[in-house]
Amino acid sequence: MAKKSMFRYCLVDAFTDSAFKGNPAAVCLLEEERDEAWMLAVARELNAPVTCYLTRMPHGSNEFRLRWFTTVREVKLCGHGTLAASHFVFEQDPANSDTIRFSTMSGILTSKRIPQNASNFLIELDFPSIPMAECEEEYTPSILKSLNVTSVNQIYKTTTFEAFLIVVVGSSEEVVEVVPDFDEIRKLPCQGLILTGVAPTASRFDFFTRLFAPVTGVDEDHVCGSAHCALVNYWSTQLGKHDFVAYQASQRSGVLNIHHDQKNKRVLLRGDAVTIMEGSLLV
Repeated sequence: MAKKSMFRYCLVDAFTDSAFKGNPAAVCLLEEERDEAWMLAVARELNAPVTCYLTRMPHGSNEFRLRWFTTVREVKLCGHGTLAASHFVFEQDPANSDTIRFSTMSGILTSKRIPQNASNFLIELDFPSIPMAECEEEYTPSILKSLNVTSVNQIYKTTTFEAFLIVVVGSSEEVVEVVPDFDEIRKLPCQGLILTGVAPTASRFDFFTRLFAPVTGVDEDHVCGSAHCALVNYWSTQLGKHDFVAYQASQRSGVLNIHHDQKNKRVLLRGDAVTIMEGSLLV
């Protein structure tokens, strides 16, 4: 029998301070990178929305190669996966540096530990802003059918990274009440559909979001950091501000604190995370 290797992993709920909320991600720490087929097979076995693979870089204890896999493919950018990976590193070595550098398909991403009190901290991710452009009206009938609605306010598309359509509706209530048709969404010329609307005036939030991406193996993403890297471009203009508290209105829900650095085209995402499971892979 071939000798088995053992790899540490954990399951982290990201963008939440409560277990079983936010967005789960599996995080695997590897001694060296494995091939894509192996990483995809493990992602399917763990069956989390995203499985993250960390490989420590040889020239720095706080520098890692980071890759993200859904159950069907590798993705170019993943906010909640990066938050989960950061939480894993910070928890395993609490006395180490407060900054981590990740080498990814989307360039160098940094993560900082922001202390809140003696025992708790938030994590701040430095991500690229994702530009967006107004979308052709020809997509409107398909989008209305996909969302089971009669009208939408505006439609945009991302112009870099993954191709997503962004649909703006009139209120947060409309965001919450949408019942998507995933078969119709699969037919759209994009990786997923981002739905957003302004938050109620009396709430502590600025806008609500939902995201549907069945073609990537995730029918509804519980909390998506990278989607908000595009949405801030719209909401900065609409609300005349650069700091936001966003609410992702999925069944599990999640909260993102966001700063839009428009000059440098960067987005700072702050969130909490909770480790709910730890173990070893024997493969």
